[in-house]
Amino acid sequence: MFRKIFKRLAEPKEVGNMKLIVGLGNPGKQYEQTRHNIGFEVIDALSSQLAIPLTQSKFKGLYGVGFFKGEKVLLLKPLTYMNLSGESIRAVMDYYQIDLEDLLVIYDDLDLPVGKIRLRQKGSPGGHNGIKSTVAHLGSQQFNRIRIGIDRPVAGTISVPDYVLGRFRKDEMDFTQEAVRKSAEACTAWLEKPFLQVMNEYNQ
Repeated sequence: MFRKIFKRLAEPKEVGNMKLIVGLGNPGKQYEQTRHNIGFEVIDALSSQLAIPLTQSKFKGLYGVGFFKGEKVLLLKPLTYMNLSGESIRAVMDYYQIDLEDLLVIYDDLDLPVGKIRLRQKGSPGGHNGIKSTVAHLGSQQFNRIRIGIDRPVAGTISVPDYVLGRFRKDEMDFTQEAVRKSAEACTAWLEKPFLQVMNEYNQ
């Protein structure tokens, strides 16, 4: 009994009944607007649309907490660099006691055409180091995600690491901006509907 009372006093936070939306990327100006950081761009768009400023720095990430139509929402950008993204995600989920079903991760995907988005409820990392880290720290592949296509480089022209850390070409910008818009729209829809329903709508 005393332990429970102490825990409530020591941790003055609201837990449970919160949705966590995470965009993957790398911190630092040199990585802004690169292919690998498109997840960060979606979080920036959501921060503006939902009026949830990312002003808190903790859990190895930058985040903000707010409400959308009565739904409590946490927006997160892990600042661990891509390969360690799972550390930040796990820390936030543990602290706020967020269930796996209330997690949504947004990231770039080499296996989709530029600007194409694909929603999934589970799946393997598919070579994406940020998702590898997330799966490792959560101990599960069963979490909602939005994959945003960045396409693959033409064979023999540039290495994959250099490609994902490069910026989109001018002729790709309209497609990527539309993908960011649609991804943010899908995230907002998820705050009101089951993810499976949103997935069926946006995967058309």
